[in-house]
Amino acid sequence: MRIVAFVPGGIGDQILFFPTLDDLKQVYPEAHIDVVVEPRAQDAYRVSKSVQDTILFDYKDRNSLADFGNLLGTIREREYDVAISLGQRWGVGLLLWLTGIPVRVGYAGSAGQIFLTNPVPLKQNQYAACMYHDLLKGLGINTPCPELSISVPTKDLDWADAERKRLGIQNSGYVLIHGGASECSRANGIDKIYPVESWKGIIQDFQRRQPDLPLVVIQGPEDAEFVEELLQSTSQLKVTMPEDIGKLAAMIAGANLMLCTDSAPMHLAVAVKTYTLALFGPTDPKRLLPDSNRFVGIKSLTGQMSDISPQTVLEKVWGG
Repeated sequence: MRIVAFVPGGIGDQILFFPTLDDLKQVYPEAHIDVVVEPRAQDAYRVSKSVQDTILFDYKDRNSLADFGNLLGTIREREYDVAISLGQRWGVGLLLWLTGIPVRVGYAGSAGQIFLTNPVPLKQNQYAACMYHDLLKGLGINTPCPELSISVPTKDLDWADAERKRLGIQNSGYVLIHGGASECSRANGIDKIYPVESWKGIIQDFQRRQPDLPLVVIQGPEDAEFVEELLQSTSQLKVTMPEDIGKLAAMIAGANLMLCTDSAPMHLAVAVKTYTLALFGPTDPKRLLPDSNRFVGIKSLTGQMSDISPQTVLEKVWGG
């Protein structure tokens, strides 16, 4: 069996879809599973256990007829038996129909429902991974949604071991901080940036209470200014710069605690089961975190992440 999944969105969306892909592979172990993803999200599949190939397509771009034609040609050549689509746009539904794939699963009530053979009710008021997993009901698969899990390449685990040695933390635990700037946190009009001054307050409290506990901040491609400002307030802060999602996941897996904003690294922390405290502004932690005391979401009462006080965060950390 050959299966293709159309999964728009960023890295976080892909990771939340992993339980669906893993269950597909569990039910159909011989299946060949591919995904159609945006270029910005391709790196997520470095840590996937179930996907053979990624096909790149920018769902949000102003795609020409030639772009759609190229994707359609690629899909037809591979002769898939089943298509699963998270997208709810009319154009994606039409594309599915034009591929000629016999079984087409997607959400009922979407603009493209007319093009689906097996529509599934959309239940948004639940953890997003479970909402995605509901799509398998369109294939007669009614298993509970499994926990998020990933497969980190051995070479990335080795890199993380060497990185901890470089940072001088190979024999101790550490707190990992991800500020969120590299997640395009103001995209689509949604502000998910937590102020540097607030992070400074949290870091200073950690250093006062636990002076021997290393604090490590993640620096992504767009985080240089954020990290530089933090370093100005404390020279004891350590910086790690994983160059891909596998290495990032390996560093998260070794941490005692992950402090972050609502972001792709948050989902990685859930997947590797690292204790996580995540800050939420306009988004809903009940939809983006599983129900577990290992993963705690702090939701801004105003919808603005900047309105979460450092004291509120620290009360959760220290159990005050």
